[in-house]
Amino acid sequence: MINFGIIGTNWITQQFVEAAQTSGLYQLTGVYSRHQDTATEFSQKNGGAQTYTNLDDFFTQGAFSTVYIASPNSLHFEQAQQALQAGKNIIVEKPAFENQAQMERIQELLKQHPELHYFEAARNIHTPNFHAIEQQLKKMPVVQGASLTYMKYSSRYDQVLAGKEPNVFSLKFAGGALQDLGVYPLYDAVTLFGMPNEFNYFPEFIQTGVDGKGVAILQYGEFNVTLNFGKTTNSYMASEIYGLKDTIEIDDAGELGEVTYLDETGKKTLLSQPVTDNPMLPEVRDFARVLNDPTKPRNQADYSYWLNLSVQVNKMLFNLRQSGKIVFYDERDN
Repeated sequence: MINFGIIGTNWITQQFVEAAQTSGLYQLTGVYSRHQDTATEFSQKNGGAQTYTNLDDFFTQGAFSTVYIASPNSLHFEQAQQALQAGKNIIVEKPAFENQAQMERIQELLKQHPELHYFEAARNIHTPNFHAIEQQLKKMPVVQGASLTYMKYSSRYDQVLAGKEPNVFSLKFAGGALQDLGVYPLYDAVTLFGMPNEFNYFPEFIQTGVDGKGVAILQYGEFNVTLNFGKTTNSYMASEIYGLKDTIEIDDAGELGEVTYLDETGKKTLLSQPVTDNPMLPEVRDFARVLNDPTKPRNQADYSYWLNLSVQVNKMLFNLRQSGKIVFYDERDN
């Protein structure tokens, strides 16, 4: 049983905790929040774990080996760094870190503490339906690019329209569409096709200064991959991966609810499984497999692969931000 603590008490943390508990592989033993009432409420809802409002106490006194970090994006790095220094494995909600310098520092700490592990909670690439896409791609002799869409209206945008600045739409907290929903199709693209040769991001800015939605174009030499994502409207457009005369159709590049293969005649074959469980369940099982048996060759290979993907996606997120001229507050003096 993996004892774990959590930082952040929002809906995504609740979903992660429920997935961890459903797996039967984890036990929640520590809850950190800046506010005691919030920590107490979350703890009581999820089994009565010890609560903390002081981060130092959380790491030094908490009875857990692993911490799940789901605070605002701008806080991930400092909290992850402190966790590793305290001897904790870390699971960091996407996007893990703001830039390559932060990622390099985490890699340095991992080298200094080889017994510890770091995972980015990119749930989509751990799902059976994503693996079905990977398997079908291997059977397609020709690939001519893709169009990947993940666009959902955020309820927090109502606050923006009312003149407020919630964390997810704030430069101060490293928010915006690319840093949130854009991570999902970017992970799809990098995992399926590798790192692009060239790239461009065309953001659409909102009144808080962040990108509310945008289009990124990744150029791979012989084909392009278009990423279409946003948080200020809804899209119902399917995503597609193009072969020669055949196509993989995906209902949603973030959720991957239904995946269909269309052959050269247009005949459809359903590749996906119905998504009935918590969508975070596959990733928590994958992480537990590595944590519980880190020396097994398969687990070592998978861990190295996921770590490399996280480094690559981190680099692409930063590069796309540079392309779109998006600068977070804590970067303005650097």
